[in-house]
Amino acid sequence: MCGIAGSFGPSSLDTTQIEKTLERMYSRGPDFQSYSRITEGHLHLAMLHSRLSIIDLDTRSNQPFSYNGNTIVFNGEIYNFKELRDTLLKKGVTFQTESDTEVLLHYYDQYGKDCVEYFEGMWAFAIWDSKRKELFLSRDRFGEKPLFYTQVGQQFYFASETAFLELLTGRHFDVNQEKLLDYLIYGFRTLFVDQNTYFKDIVECPHGSSLTVNRDGHIQTHRFHHPSLQVNPNLTRDDAVNTLREKLLRSLELRLRADVPVAFCLSGGVDSAGLVSLATKEFGLDVHTYSIVDSDVRYNEKSLIDKVVHDTKCKNTQIETSREGFFDRLRALIDYHNSPIATISYYVHSFLSERIAQDGFKVVLSGTGADEITTGYFDHFLLQLSTISSTEYFEAAKEAWIEHVKPLTRNPALQDPMRYITQPSRREHLFVDCDRFHSYLNREHQYAHKEFHFCDELLRNRMLNELFYEIVPVILREDDLNSMMHSIENRSPYLDSSLLKFALTIPPEFLIEKGYAKSLLRGALKGFLIDDVRLQREKKGFNASINSLVDFENKETRDYLLDESPVFELVNRDKIAEILTSSQKANSESKFLFNFINTKMFLER
Repeated sequence: MCGIAGSFGPSSLDTTQIEKTLERMYSRGPDFQSYSRITEGHLHLAMLHSRLSIIDLDTRSNQPFSYNGNTIVFNGEIYNFKELRDTLLKKGVTFQTESDTEVLLHYYDQYGKDCVEYFEGMWAFAIWDSKRKELFLSRDRFGEKPLFYTQVGQQFYFASETAFLELLTGRHFDVNQEKLLDYLIYGFRTLFVDQNTYFKDIVECPHGSSLTVNRDGHIQTHRFHHPSLQVNPNLTRDDAVNTLREKLLRSLELRLRADVPVAFCLSGGVDSAGLVSLATKEFGLDVHTYSIVDSDVRYNEKSLIDKVVHDTKCKNTQIETSREGFFDRLRALIDYHNSPIATISYYVHSFLSERIAQDGFKVVLSGTGADEITTGYFDHFLLQLSTISSTEYFEAAKEAWIEHVKPLTRNPALQDPMRYITQPSRREHLFVDCDRFHSYLNREHQYAHKEFHFCDELLRNRMLNELFYEIVPVILREDDLNSMMHSIENRSPYLDSSLLKFALTIPPEFLIEKGYAKSLLRGALKGFLIDDVRLQREKKGFNASINSLVDFENKETRDYLLDESPVFELVNRDKIAEILTSSQKANSESKFLFNFINTKMFLER
């Protein structure tokens, strides 16, 4: 995990711009910082790198790194680099390092832009090709590593964070108010449905895509990852369970590769607890885990966490949520993120990153992606019912939902088992009370929910939208920034291309059975994950109550939130006052208030 940035075009960066940018990049890579300048005729290239050493800690692997006329700056990990290296060794290729960076650059030398097809990993990189006189950039399949860019005339700038682009260009980018209002009213699901960011003229490279920038500044985009549903009707449930276990074990094995200590995030859910159980029982690791414990009973998973800790005998550090210093901490996070914090979960996650770094870990594994690949949300039950409505499995699945799932479902829009059978396009459950919050605005603003088409199966199409546009991109962005603020690399074993490809062959009736989401994952973890957690139906998620963080009864707090601010050019102050003074806040109101506080602080920066 590192930080990258650069400039390419007819203008040359001066040393002061480079030094200021590297200074801001420091936490992404405090182990080594450097840059290269390359001039080709009228073209000037600057490539900046800030290194967090994870693989091959020797200085020989510092970047920018060059080979055969190509120079790279790279953020991420190519997990299968050892296997790729062995393949090249058999071809007679020699190596100077033990790093994945050198393997990546050799694969570009051998296969050009198709090199990404061989990689299992997470990456954002830029390669200067001196023969073609062009810049090649790429971002991994799931978008785990960030890559932003902007263009001023023929001058192209790229970076791991939007703040780096401000320093490289010397520009103050105007706030994209449309994106900000999307976030404020409609929430996190709106943030990654397009390439736009919170700043005008700064865009994000799409996941699973590569960019080529030629000498005239022309940008060509190529999408290399195209996930598709290929259901295998001959696949048995037992085969599905066994193959899923094999894929997950291999993915975890690859993501445990590091020359530095590795820790795990641990909640009381199947996803992260399953990884910890596999790491301790299959790989025999002495694991240190980190957990958040919230005082609100709706989110408190302490009892389940304790059971996993006792069963796996892992070390566990539990961090309790607190109201102390909330506004100062949130302001510092917004300053580093250069954006609002997407949800309360990622404010809470920052405590984990801080403590993990204090304890000396540089890599942490989490359960991101399991919900979206193996099912995990309450609407998935109803989407599955629609998908299997004309099959022999429907009646049993409906009865199991009525008995086991409906009593746990709080969202009023998800109470009818026939919901998606009769109205498959309904999505209002994703934006609870948004019409009401929209009425708080001082100006007109509309967000039209966009759902991308991956396949005709309703369930898997929704899951793929969550995986690539609505939920996982938010987690990855916030985790990346929270982690890099403290010089930590975050890894996600469920985000594995082979695992996803197999998951898309599984018949839909196997995904949820007897009222259990993640039916196959639970089956794959049998004998590893303690049954008290493996068979737990209730879903709390990694979250906290805003009341655990903010005392809205405090007069100083209310005065601050209602004080003069640019946010009230957008939002009616009286409406905010009404919510603040209400004694009981609905879940949707708590989310809106958190978004409002973030929007206020972001605009006041």
